[in-house]
Amino acid sequence: MSQHGIPNEITDRLRTGDTAALGELFVLCQERLRQMIHFRLDRRLVRRVDVDDVLQDAFIDAETRLQHFAKTDAEASPYVWLRLVALQTLHDVHRRHLGTQARDAAREQSVNVSGSTDQSTRYSMAQLLVGQLTSPSQAIQRAEAIEQIQTALEQMNPIDQEILALRNFEELTNTEVSEVLGIETGTASLRYIRALKRLQQVMSQHPDSGRTW
Repeated sequence: MSQHGIPNEITDRLRTGDTAALGELFVLCQERLRQMIHFRLDRRLVRRVDVDDVLQDAFIDAETRLQHFAKTDAEASPYVWLRLVALQTLHDVHRRHLGTQARDAAREQSVNVSGSTDQSTRYSMAQLLVGQLTSPSQAIQRAEAIEQIQTALEQMNPIDQEILALRNFEELTNTEVSEVLGIETGTASLRYIRALKRLQQVMSQHPDSGRTW
């Protein structure tokens, strides 16, 4: 048996503080974590920060927190816990490189209050939604579309924004989303459907984006 693709045997060993099990978990989850870090990385740091370096730092941070996880997070799924560690590591990277600007951004998105999507994440969402429009005329259309989609996302409830980010861009399951946000699975599902309908309305205005839902 497994939980979200993670064998129960690994989960059971993690609960005992087994560092070898942490290494096995990290191998299983590293592509999902890499995708999350790339998606959440502040756009100003794309050329300065290597995602794999952040991933390596996240593993070191997870090692130092493993005993705490084993003792206190009995109900947490291993991936959701590891994702939180990686997200906190990424925030540390933002603070090191951006200083006061990162602290200002932290007021908008707290790693402890997961129902908040910052400006950089909204921009990443808009970029991915618009897709590749590369001709000069398309480039103008692309910039306008990104701005319009960002505006539409900003008008959504913060939790609905984050549900879209978690489901469609990080590809978390509904159960994982409910755990990350601390809400019931039924509530997470209903809010996702509502947010997706709103997003589809916005995307219908940009049929050349190439993104379908």
